[in-house]
Amino acid sequence: MKLVVFAYHDIGFECLDFLIQVKEEIVAVVTHEDDPNEEIWFRSVADLGRRHGLPVYTPKNPNTPDFIERIRKADPEIIFSFYYRQLLSNELLAIPRRGAMNLHGSLLPRYRGRAPVNWALVNGETETGVTLHHMVEKADAGDIVAQRRVAIGQLDTALTLYRKLTRAARELMEEIYTAIQAGDAPRIPQDARFATKFGARHPEDGKIDWNKPAAVIYNLVRAVTHPYPGAFTFARERKLFVWWAVADGAESRGEAPGTILSIEEGTGVRVAAGAGRLLLKRLQLEGEEELSADLFAGRWEFRIGERLG
Repeated sequence: MKLVVFAYHDIGFECLDFLIQVKEEIVAVVTHEDDPNEEIWFRSVADLGRRHGLPVYTPKNPNTPDFIERIRKADPEIIFSFYYRQLLSNELLAIPRRGAMNLHGSLLPRYRGRAPVNWALVNGETETGVTLHHMVEKADAGDIVAQRRVAIGQLDTALTLYRKLTRAARELMEEIYTAIQAGDAPRIPQDARFATKFGARHPEDGKIDWNKPAAVIYNLVRAVTHPYPGAFTFARERKLFVWWAVADGAESRGEAPGTILSIEEGTGVRVAAGAGRLLLKRLQLEGEEELSADLFAGRWEFRIGERLG
């Protein structure tokens, strides 16, 4: 089959690599230029495509008349989208004779939209997955082709969970691709009653609200820790990043949320939350080096009773 592949990030890399390995005729790879303001920790779709001699394009907007005409001339049977970050217009989606399919990082219809991995962790989910679905103009709303479930561990971060989903995405393609080639892959309508949608996350969304339960704050920390922008609070009018923490399960004793309760050598800094307590493990004042929380407290002379936030 002649394919056009829109792809980015590690999921895009793995799925494009799969299509290369099964020797499909890939007539165009469309990806993004890396953003200099973003930490690039994932593999390059553009480099993979070029290494295999494929035509690689990085348009700022794939929905311009000129680029649509380029794809039309390529005459693909299927368009695939794997973690490509822009919506494709109806005009683009109408080009391939056998349709257009997208791989999304959630179990649709839940977690439509942006940053599904981060949102699943923020919300304390215990399961997510990947979904291959037909593309329509509305984001992530088309009929489902196949899904693969992934368990979320209590210690998963966005990075470890994304790596699980990357493996699941390739496994899903390996399982379903013969049916796609044969033209008899499932097509299951989504039940809109169960749809949830979330928007993009921004660095400022990492601000800690100490009035929330310790378990909720922990979920925020693990959802945005490295390589993401990080959860943060304020200490002495400076931004303080919390790169790792754990909820210790202890009951609150009426302490004001954000109060430092103990500084424990080799363990961390224990802070009161709205319910329960959070044990801070890795801290960094903006512009300074990251340290274990107990070393940090000693260097900056933090004291029991001091309040964060």
